Amino acid sequence: MATTARGTAGERRRPELAAFLRSRRARITPADLGLPPGIRRRTPGLRREEVAQLAGVGVTWYTWLEQGRPINASAQVLDAVARTLRLDRAEREHLYHLAEVPFTPGQPDGAGNGPAVSEDVQAVLDALNPLPAVIYNTRYDILGHNATYRSLFRIGRDMPRHGRNVLWTLFIGPRDLCPLVFRESELKIMVATLRSSYGSHVGDPVWETFVRELSRASPEFAGMWASGDVVPPGPRVKTFRHAEAGEIRLRSESLSVNGMPDARMVVYIPGDEESRHSVETLRARTRED
Repeated sequence: MATTARGTAGERRRPELAAFLRSRRARITPADLGLPPGIRRRTPGLRREEVAQLAGVGVTWYTWLEQGRPINASAQVLDAVARTLRLDRAEREHLYHLAEVPFTPGQPDGAGNGPAVSEDVQAVLDALNPLPAVIYNTRYDILGHNATYRSLFRIGRDMPRHGRNVLWTLFIGPRDLCPLVFRESELKIMVATLRSSYGSHVGDPVWETFVRELSRASPEFAGMWASGDVVPPGPRVKTFRHAEAGEIRLRSESLSVNGMPDARMVVYIPGDEESRHSVETLRARTRED
């Protein structure tokens, strides 16, 4: 009986999801997203093909989603669609509900400009200073961080799209600015950890696009990815290089975050007294900034 009820609810949600997506697509013009207007547009707003391309998902998959077909949508895919359609918080939560995907309050807003973590979670990150702390999802997107982490990894406050992913930063950025002393071995572990998470997202359009684009941009990443190595997330001891604080040996500890099942908080703890002093130097630097 319960199964029948759930099935009935799902059947009712799918047409509503289809209508909702069509209405949100119709209100956005190509000019809003910097696209050429084109000719012979029979319907207002964006075409399905344009939404799919901008969201990084397959045209067929998005068409089926908008047609209300019984397909599975992950949080990452819905995030991409919500950003493309410029959904606000209420619309975003409505989208998740209709797609029967759990909505977590810490997810970024549809415009991609809002905080990716709640104020309370950010307060925890800030309270951990001078310990560098960051919240990653399983794809190494930076969802939140504190000032010491920002100084350690030399990231700006206004990060571009790929700057919000630590793998893009480390593989594509200048090597002389890489904060990792043992760069190659550390990157191999990170890529192997990424692949262990990828197993749960095979076929996910956002993940597939991420791997494809980074492989195209970085032959080094492509080679490490092709190795097929898999390493589970876990504590590591890493050595960082900072222009003013010198070499810092830090032990990473991962913590789960309530309401963010696909994310983890990583806190870097000094491995010796010299590194502890260096971390204090980082704190002083962030105060000056």
